[in-house]
Amino acid sequence: MSSSPGPASELLQKRSDEKKSQEVQMHEHSYVGMWVTDDGRVRHELLSDKRYNEARGNLESAYQGRYEVTGNHIEYRDDTGFTANGDFVDDNTLHHGGMILRRR
Repeated sequence: MSSSPGPASELLQKRSDEKKSQEVQMHEHSYVGMWVTDDGRVRHELLSDKRYNEARGNLESAYQGRYEVTGNHIEYRDDTGFTANGDFVDDNTLHHGGMILRRR
């Protein structure tokens, strides 16, 4: 008598596979690092744990929160709940909120 996985086992395996896929996506995107406006006034540091720190002028942590990258699109949610988004137009250029940030 052979036993085959039951529905519960299959569901657990599917959830495990989905979680692994999400973890791989989180670490696979190539946008982690520092992004800066040409004048240096606005700086976004995208961290590998899906957190970000935005500096503005002399304020090193003006905004902090989480981000999610899907393809070339980024969604930000700061720790107060404010949301924003942007698009990576190439590997070194991010358009966000009317600003252009470049990889440093």
